[in-house]
Amino acid sequence: MEPDTASSPAPGRPDAIERAHLRDPRDATAVVHRYEVAGPLAPLVQRFWIPVWSVPPGQESVQRVLQYPACLVVVSPDYARFHGVVQGLSTTTLSGDGWAVGVMLTPAAGALVAGGPVAPYTDRHVDVSAVLGDDGAQLTAGVRAAMAGDPSSPGAHAAAMAVYEDVLTRFLPVDADGLLVDRVVALVESRPDLTRVDQLCAETGLSERALQRLVSRRLGLTPKWLVQRRRLHEAAGRLRERTTTVAQLAAELGYADQPHLTRDFARVTGMTPGEFAARYGDR
Repeated sequence: MEPDTASSPAPGRPDAIERAHLRDPRDATAVVHRYEVAGPLAPLVQRFWIPVWSVPPGQESVQRVLQYPACLVVVSPDYARFHGVVQGLSTTTLSGDGWAVGVMLTPAAGALVAGGPVAPYTDRHVDVSAVLGDDGAQLTAGVRAAMAGDPSSPGAHAAAMAVYEDVLTRFLPVDADGLLVDRVVALVESRPDLTRVDQLCAETGLSERALQRLVSRRLGLTPKWLVQRRRLHEAAGRLRERTTTVAQLAAELGYADQPHLTRDFARVTGMTPGEFAARYGDR
């Protein structure tokens, strides 16, 4: 979901994270308030996002996301969940009026919150109490109380985020494996030239087996998935801009040819690159 309004410490700054959200640009049913994280919570949480929506009666709004390699915690009036990473396309269907308060954890934090490897949560979610116990009940009740008035209010958002901070900072400090997996993900995200797992091994000094075990344990994923997802995020962002051809984009992203990019993109999103770009042509 892309924002009609957004809140962050640096308004107007381009937001790379939003490449992951494949919302139809004609869909204006949701306003998403986004807050970056600083201070003690930063080693555990990359950002808060608070969607508030109003979908006309009899209609639905399907939100599609190419998820980043990070677990999520989401509280709404109807549910409170811990989400592992969805390897394909994550979809959420909105209806009626509602809100949610979510956190995108750091790569390190998923296993800390889950209390162990996150691989069992890949492509699924559980009630937050299944991983946080009584703290999950405290988080759920506190966030719902904070949002009970006006869910669009900055004051409500601040109160809800404070509840998250109180619960999550108990998992500090981040352990050594957590810091290492944060480094691995940061390398993939910041280095477009890293297109193969052996390159990532060379950069981190890890053997392929050690890297695979780390990424599986802390993210429930494979190193190859990290590279493929980064390329799809970049592709989605560039296709929105409509400043390059699909063939040029494939070459820039390190694909062997245009058909390879087209197959990868369509397999995950259900749209060819051309179909996706066309959605943004009349904005």
